[in-house]
Amino acid sequence: MASDLAGMRDDYDTSGLEPGDLGGDPMDAARRWFDDAIAAGVPQPNAMSLATATATGLSSVRTVLLKAIDDGFVWYTSYASRKGRELEANPRAAISLTWVTMHRQLRAEGTVGRLTTSASDAYFVSRPRGAQIAAVASSQSEPVDDRRALEERFSAVAATVGEDPVARPPHWGGYRLVADRIEFWQGRRDRMHDRIEFGRDGTRWSIRRLSP
Repeated sequence: MASDLAGMRDDYDTSGLEPGDLGGDPMDAARRWFDDAIAAGVPQPNAMSLATATATGLSSVRTVLLKAIDDGFVWYTSYASRKGRELEANPRAAISLTWVTMHRQLRAEGTVGRLTTSASDAYFVSRPRGAQIAAVASSQSEPVDDRRALEERFSAVAATVGEDPVARPPHWGGYRLVADRIEFWQGRRDRMHDRIEFGRDGTRWSIRRLSP
């Protein structure tokens, strides 16, 4: 019941986090933390909250799937979706990956840009065929009359394509967030959590501890 929410809490009895544990490159540390989450068997460890905003500051958030950590954080979606439209108007965003069973959270903020056409093509080919067809059939974030209408669109695209390869639609592709701020959060007992923040100054990173 909602009335029980105030009393819901866990005390995080985990080992501490020091700046030296993360090294000097937060992207390397992010990859290590992601690998740790996989090794620990965290369910769907690449489920990532993505927050965007309009040019006037109206914000929205949703969960997407992180697909790469290179010099940034990569995901794929429809350019015509709400998040795509907001990124077109305001190319900054924030992400959060929460690995609850490890009492860890990774947060990042930065500038977002589209991947190259070739990179989006290469990923699209790797997707299951049903997901490829759905990317063509769905006008993401737009109203649809009902579930039946959505399924009819899917069936129509599948029939049109037949056995041929599904071409990536021009309205669908990848984004990369290049961070200028990354925070590593480790839950600790009595809410005395460890928070280590990296900030980018040009090509260099500074590091500091934040109060929980």
